[in-house]
Amino acid sequence: MTRRALITGPTAGIGNAYARELARRGYDLVLVARNTERLEAIAAQLSAKHRIDVDVITADLATEDGLARTVNAVTDTTNPIDLLVNNAGSSLAGWFGTTAIADEDNQLDLLVRAPMHLMDAAIKVMAGRRGGQIINVSSVAAYTPRGVYSAHKAWLLNISEWANVHYADVNISVMALCPGFVRTEFHQRGQMDVSGVPKWMWLKADKVVKTSLKDLEKGKSVSIPSVRYKVLSVLARYLPKGLVTRAAKRGR
Repeated sequence: MTRRALITGPTAGIGNAYARELARRGYDLVLVARNTERLEAIAAQLSAKHRIDVDVITADLATEDGLARTVNAVTDTTNPIDLLVNNAGSSLAGWFGTTAIADEDNQLDLLVRAPMHLMDAAIKVMAGRRGGQIINVSSVAAYTPRGVYSAHKAWLLNISEWANVHYADVNISVMALCPGFVRTEFHQRGQMDVSGVPKWMWLKADKVVKTSLKDLEKGKSVSIPSVRYKVLSVLARYLPKGLVTRAAKRGR
């Protein structure tokens, strides 16, 4: 029986890598993003190459309408979702306290409220079927105090770890993916200067995705791709918080 995955933010970066890899594995897809032209181009390419069904939803997940239509797709019992990938995201170039609070509200809706609603919908239908998987794209930033972005990602990490244990009895796996710097459009769109980031810290999106899917099948609640980021995350967790905070401040 063909499995079906819903991916938010699949037009570039990690989300696009998920779409390509899952299509290669034979999943039917539901792709959710704001740009209709890019969505339809990706859908046509993947459908033709892998002979799968691909549906698209043009939606801004930071809006009530966009989120509601995506929730409806998750809860559609005639076309059930086996895997939900909460990937859509963005970041602001400035630190909290210097940015427009309306922009911060939008980020909160996109990075926390949207995945919360989609997780809620997915868990309820998956529990009824006694099975399903959810990947929440968090970040190693979740382990370091670096303003609201890391706070949002810490929330996603925390809820994923809890849900993976709490819903194990109904065969639902929930995993947080916590990559470091990945070569995508993310930093350009956020107008962030990453020229000082060393080459060794950059990861490739396709490898990040393949690692995460292996970890998901193993039932892990957290996937941290690459040894270097596993080490950095351990240091961030166990070094004195004041030291970690100061180091994070110098890192930007």
